[in-house]
Amino acid sequence: MSIDHQSIPTVAGWRIAALRILYALIAIGLSSFVWQQLFFESADWPLMRGIAKSMMGALVFLCLLGLRYPLQMLPVLFFEMLWKTIWLLVIAMPAAFNDRWTSDIESVFYESIGIVIAYAIMPWRYIWARYIKQLGEPWRASSS
Repeated sequence: MSIDHQSIPTVAGWRIAALRILYALIAIGLSSFVWQQLFFESADWPLMRGIAKSMMGALVFLCLLGLRYPLQMLPVLFFEMLWKTIWLLVIAMPAAFNDRWTSDIESVFYESIGIVIAYAIMPWRYIWARYIKQLGEPWRASSS
């Protein structure tokens, strides 16, 4: 299925640059500690911690790809925005309101709260046109 490029709005150059900066910040931030941990500290980790750190390591590579293709890699930013927003709303806020705030929650809170910047720079008109209004690929191949 072809994309009707006329119905997809253009994205301002400053927003493309801001997306690239966001991808770079995520890649640099994660790679500054995740890869060192994966290579030198992972021997005795519980299963879920190893899985989480491996996923963050993969996210580094996807964000590097986002430097070259900032609009095509928007789903990576969706994932990052969604998990952090869910965590902030479902874990951090109830913990803060119910006196269950811990140093671990505080640490993840400060690592996650910066995602509000992504909400400000996301090309929402483009996202609406490209991911909501545009028809998806057909579930079955059309017989021709």
